[in-house]
Amino acid sequence: MLHVNDLTHRIQGRILFDQATLFVPAKTRMGLVGRNGTGKSTLFRLILGDLSPESGVVRVQPGARIGTVEQEAPAGPVSVLDHVLAADHERSALMAEAETASDPHRIAEIQTRLADISAHSAEARAAAILSGLGFDTEAQARACAEFSGGWRMRAAMAATLFAAPDLLLLDEPTNYLDLEGAVWLENYLARFPGAALIISHDRELLNASVHAIVHLKECKLTVWEGGFDAFQRQLAERQRLQMKLVERQEDERRRLQAFVDRFKAKASKAKQAQSRVKRLEKMAPVATMVEDPVAPFEFPGAERRMGNPLVRFEECATGYDGARPVLRGLNMRIDTDDRIGLLGRNGAGKSTFAKLLTGALPVTDGAMRMHKKAVVAHFAQHQIDALSPQHSAYDHVLERMEENTEAERRARLARFGLPRDRQETPAKNLSGGEKARLLMNLITFDGAHLLILDEPTNHLDIDSRAALMEAINDFPGAVILISHDRSLIEQCVDRLWIAEAGSIAPWEGDLDDYRKRLLQGEVKPKPKGQPAGGQKSQERRDAAAAREQLKPLKAQIARWEREIERLKGVLEKIDAGLAVNGLWEKDPTLAAELTKKRARCVELIDEAEMSWLEAAERLEAAQGVAGV
Repeated sequence: MLHVNDLTHRIQGRILFDQATLFVPAKTRMGLVGRNGTGKSTLFRLILGDLSPESGVVRVQPGARIGTVEQEAPAGPVSVLDHVLAADHERSALMAEAETASDPHRIAEIQTRLADISAHSAEARAAAILSGLGFDTEAQARACAEFSGGWRMRAAMAATLFAAPDLLLLDEPTNYLDLEGAVWLENYLARFPGAALIISHDRELLNASVHAIVHLKECKLTVWEGGFDAFQRQLAERQRLQMKLVERQEDERRRLQAFVDRFKAKASKAKQAQSRVKRLEKMAPVATMVEDPVAPFEFPGAERRMGNPLVRFEECATGYDGARPVLRGLNMRIDTDDRIGLLGRNGAGKSTFAKLLTGALPVTDGAMRMHKKAVVAHFAQHQIDALSPQHSAYDHVLERMEENTEAERRARLARFGLPRDRQETPAKNLSGGEKARLLMNLITFDGAHLLILDEPTNHLDIDSRAALMEAINDFPGAVILISHDRSLIEQCVDRLWIAEAGSIAPWEGDLDDYRKRLLQGEVKPKPKGQPAGGQKSQERRDAAAAREQLKPLKAQIARWEREIERLKGVLEKIDAGLAVNGLWEKDPTLAAELTKKRARCVELIDEAEMSWLEAAERLEAAQGVAGV
């Protein structure tokens, strides 16, 4: 599907690819990983033809359709659903032609092709993709111009997925998604039938959705079989073996050098000593894979310690309009050492809750009791735009340390983790990851008791995400984490809350339970702290209830099977009518009507089979609970 042969390319004199080679077979999904700035996005531009390589060849299979998310987000009066439907150019062209075509033969060809590409079920498929990415039915009907940039990028991604390209190129697809959208996308990509190359730093996405990892390092592309965890294991094993080879070589080098030092002055051993000198000279060093260290993050705690609870909510409500609260009935507490992961779909109130804690939104009912001197540090992606674009990292530090010496300012700046040559760079010229690093250091500049991180991993590579995990775990205060990165949540939190139905409450299951719930809509969280006997009794009750659900599900499946058989019988009769010799010449009106009926019948069969499949999946889930 995709061949990259001996690719060499430079940007502003810096070499990104040096005789790099890559092959992506058809129907193979690969994840592309590497440090930020190594050239991953540039490779996409070379594949798309936006850039020309200095040397080498980048070739896509002739006739293959490439799908990628355009950087220009869709806007204008067209609805989100219509924007996605328009991405299938063949369907759009055929539908437009069907409105004006008059030749019976052409009408038949159009309708047959529309049936072949399941054009009449396209709206349902587009709506399903949009729903998975967070657009409800009402939002799908709204104009693209009414949405923010992040939501428009979701619409652009939905259009790309709907077009079902032969080669899919995705660059950090989860950056604009919440956890729920990321889980849906992960499941969708795992079933994607074409070839795909996905730039991502989301470990869970790479583990579940790709067949292999392409590692871009030192201007080369290396393919490793399996997901990201398998890649890391293989990489560590190769490094271990290389280090063993280095040790063996050093032992050999010392042995040869000792012989030379001992016998080089003796005439009887001169020739032997000389031969060993030549062996030493020809001994090439073993190439080792040295990992470049990544700069750490640092989140200092507040100097003054607080007692528990740090925050208490009592029937608390808040919102942007006092008459219509976004969140209500909040009854929980945050202790000084809590690590809380906040789950919930976009629009459920996660950001509203963060604004309530920071004082940006008022309490409209009930009470939120927080220590008066508690310091809350809040990181959100939109705050990156609030950085002074002309100010460098040093300028931002200077604003906070006007009374300090130059040496003290520089010492504090050194802890930001920015390369020395980027510390004087205006914020507008920093990369997304560098801006995020700068902002995280600024919000905790004077320490904090409560750290709220809203999607902190966007624009961070995998190594930087690992450093962020360490910093969160080392932070001495409380943390509330809102993230689509499940690895980050699993490594850093010990309690889960879920925002839904206008409130926030503890989620008693784990992330796997939550993922199953998102994908199936039926799985209940596993209760915690329940006595063993009570748990078994509850399991028996659940199993009995599940067995009761089997009967109507089986009946529903049987009904859909009968409906599918009936529709197939109708389809056979229509096909028999269309097979009559000379039908189009004798009665073109009847022939066109039969063709339309056939397309409609095929659409109904597709819908019936989808309903049968959904019922079968529900039956399988219920059988698993019932122990059948």
